[in-house]
Amino acid sequence: MDIRKILELDHPTRVDLWQDCAEILERYFARVHETSVAPDVTPEEIRARLKPLDFSQPLDPQETVKLVVESLWNYQVHTPHPKYFGLFNPAPTTMGIVGDVIAAAFNPQVATWNHSPFAVELEQHLIRSFGVQFGYELDRVEGTFTSGGTEANHTAILTALERSFVEFAKEGTRGLTRQPLVYASNQSHHSFVRAARISGLGSDAVRQIEVDDNLRIRLGPLIEQIERDRAAGGAPFVIVANAGTTNAGVIDPIAPIAEVASQQGLWLHVDAAWGGAAAFLPELKYLFDGIERSDSITFDAHKWLSVPMGAGIYLTHHPEILRKTFRITAEYMPADAAELDAVDPYVQSIQWSRRFIGLKVFLSLAVAGWEGYRQVIRHQIAMGELLRQELQATGWKILNRTRLPLVCFVDQQNPEGRTEAFLDTVAREVVSSGKGWISVTRLDKNRPVLRACVTNFRTGPEDIRALVQGLGEARKKLSNHASEDL
Repeated sequence: MDIRKILELDHPTRVDLWQDCAEILERYFARVHETSVAPDVTPEEIRARLKPLDFSQPLDPQETVKLVVESLWNYQVHTPHPKYFGLFNPAPTTMGIVGDVIAAAFNPQVATWNHSPFAVELEQHLIRSFGVQFGYELDRVEGTFTSGGTEANHTAILTALERSFVEFAKEGTRGLTRQPLVYASNQSHHSFVRAARISGLGSDAVRQIEVDDNLRIRLGPLIEQIERDRAAGGAPFVIVANAGTTNAGVIDPIAPIAEVASQQGLWLHVDAAWGGAAAFLPELKYLFDGIERSDSITFDAHKWLSVPMGAGIYLTHHPEILRKTFRITAEYMPADAAELDAVDPYVQSIQWSRRFIGLKVFLSLAVAGWEGYRQVIRHQIAMGELLRQELQATGWKILNRTRLPLVCFVDQQNPEGRTEAFLDTVAREVVSSGKGWISVTRLDKNRPVLRACVTNFRTGPEDIRALVQGLGEARKKLSNHASEDL
């Protein structure tokens, strides 16, 4: 028996398999809008389907693919659906999918330049291109592709630690005489707390600063907390500014925060994982004034640029800071690319061996161009504005202020319309109706809200109106039930 045939199927089978996959994907793209956004399923139902698959005998390739596709179709929230108004998981670009396929097939080792010089140089070209878009100087931009925003934010904490505490890389927290402290608003992503924990600082090292009525970090309390901590023997080292919060799409006043960071001698990191794409629009660039003064930026191409998961990016204008933070020599690795004036990605990132993340970003950007993406982003912002208008016209109250297409709202027609129980039930009714996928979040500890985010380039006015109709029907159903209970 030719053992190669165990893992590498023969040519006719491969051709049939590729053809099947192409037809499956085309069918999904053409029909995803016809299906319910979310399934009604239990863990037991899925486990029962998987239980017979004990791997004791090989399965037919095409039948196995069919099983997986049918299961994904029936047992997942369809984020490519135009009525998905949830988290930042959009429909993927065609070229992004192609990029993932090519990356999987060629399977380049992107740890070192010598193994895949084209892949490494392409990613570095992208890093510089994105850095320039955010206002960094071309010849000073450095960065790395990451699995997502969480890894990029973790990278920011580690590079800031390297800059502020030279002993940290070798001795860790035991070598520090003062507690390093992170400053972020209470609306910031929870990955900063996680980064503090897994960096050995502990979650108490993250100072969560109060926000104003528009959910933007308050500069007065920020400065006061830094000064209190210094007086108590702490060691402030980094401030986080939000450029599009997950909850409400809020952009902090970046330029004033940059001034505080400069005066206090602290690293400024801007978390622009989702909202940063709006900075590519000339008419909205003012919202991000000061981002060019930041020491580092997180940006996720798999969010508003619609690239398949995951494609995070960490950017900085501090040459060599990544190498200082992550460089480790290993005898088994190929020769250091520094001799070639090139980058070995493994010496300047958390990851070691990893897939060719940048290819799907490159293909998507190359085919759409910056102007193409600007048109897509403008469309989604317009859909967000339409959603606000439709909600307000039908008795819903908007509770967040942002130019980004993320809307937080409550019902002002029903006496219970601000309660978590009411809002949870509305969200479940909408999801089960198939007219949209929304969620409930909290703007602070005492303010539950419904949350709807336009994150899909497929979403059109008809989808917005279907969502608002579904919300109205859910509200009416709850009101009728309440009347019957009286």
